[in-house]
Amino acid sequence: MENFESSGFATDNLRYERDGFVGTVVLDRPEKLNAFTVEMWHEMADLGAALIAEDEIRALVVRGEGRAFCSGIDVSVFAGGGSDGDGGSLVDPDAIQRLQAGFDWLEDAPFPTIAAMHGYAFGAGLQCGLACDLRVAQEGTQMGILELNFGIVPDLGGTQRLPRVVGVGKAKELIYTSAKIDAAEAHRIGLVERLVSESEFSDHVDALAAELASRAPLAVRGSKELVNRSFDLSISEGLRLEAETQMVCLRSEDTVEAMTAGLEGRTPEFKGS
Repeated sequence: MENFESSGFATDNLRYERDGFVGTVVLDRPEKLNAFTVEMWHEMADLGAALIAEDEIRALVVRGEGRAFCSGIDVSVFAGGGSDGDGGSLVDPDAIQRLQAGFDWLEDAPFPTIAAMHGYAFGAGLQCGLACDLRVAQEGTQMGILELNFGIVPDLGGTQRLPRVVGVGKAKELIYTSAKIDAAEAHRIGLVERLVSESEFSDHVDALAAELASRAPLAVRGSKELVNRSFDLSISEGLRLEAETQMVCLRSEDTVEAMTAGLEGRTPEFKGS
């Protein structure tokens, strides 16, 4: 990413910060409730490529500045005549896939990703959260896949990731009805993994990210890949991949460090190798 700095940077739409091994992406359009523009999706995709290439973080949090995580898509995208911002049209599968890339890397990255959701997580906002490995919601947050209200389908991963999280029937219900649900209901149906009070929300997310970042990177990376690929592999294929991934871990310096630290009664210091 142009002008990318590992410690942090800011654009008109995003802010990135890093503290040790934990990175944070802040959706930074609070006056628009962090609604996504085409430019914002492109910036997210560029940031993801830079972070993965950098290989300096072990956990990433996505937050929203101000009153909301993300209210969805900015209506200016439609008012702009369907332009993708690069001289092309959004009424094209390839252009839509370029927007999807702004979220896809959150699922594919070799480190855990956490969506810290508060206020509103509608449409594109909820689909951003679905691309993350874990979702933590502040009590009172409102969520929904609202695309059918506008005569369109959820095309940013909603139809693919939502059924994997809440099941096929519940996913269809949420999509067909464009229902708005609160964080308590989202937690009940498994849409979010953790439900936290407003007073504890920020500290809870920080502590979770720090905990994940403290784990052995090779084992975390391997576990993420194994779980992600489990939907596409047979049980026998998945078991074989487990065995192959385990061999990488068992031969690593981090496994030796974990065993040694356990015997010595200290916290292991992992190097990711």
